[in-house]
Amino acid sequence: MDMPEIVRLNVDMKSIGEVAARFGLPTHVLRYWEAEGLLKPARAGDRRRYSDADLHRVAAILISKEAGFELADIRTMLAARSATSRREVTERHRERLLERIARAQAALDLLDGDCPHDDIMTCPRFQGLLDDRMEPAGGRESGGRGPRRRA
Repeated sequence: MDMPEIVRLNVDMKSIGEVAARFGLPTHVLRYWEAEGLLKPARAGDRRRYSDADLHRVAAILISKEAGFELADIRTMLAARSATSRREVTERHRERLLERIARAQAALDLLDGDCPHDDIMTCPRFQGLLDDRMEPAGGRESGGRGPRRRA
């Protein structure tokens, strides 16, 4: 004899509170991800019930968010049925990530400067960083390279 559906759901699946606690998330985040189409937990009456596949999906969302993906891109990647579809999203994100890395490298260059000049505006190295920033956006180097280094 098969267990009634609601009993099987309660035995094999986790509640929203259990899933939230497992991943250190507030429950409203899981509800929001569901509203955004990232999760589709089963229902036992009016209660959400999460399977192991749902837990893997939550982990995938978290990893993707840590990598800087936006929810719309995560939804597209998780729904993609081909490597080509996913690759389009990841390539777009890769370009944005390279831009962020270049900005972070520029910040490190500024911090690592250790300028001996009393007036930083007279420092040749700092002037080089300023010159890079003054270039029109279309004239800047592409491909994620940081600012030019000056002596």
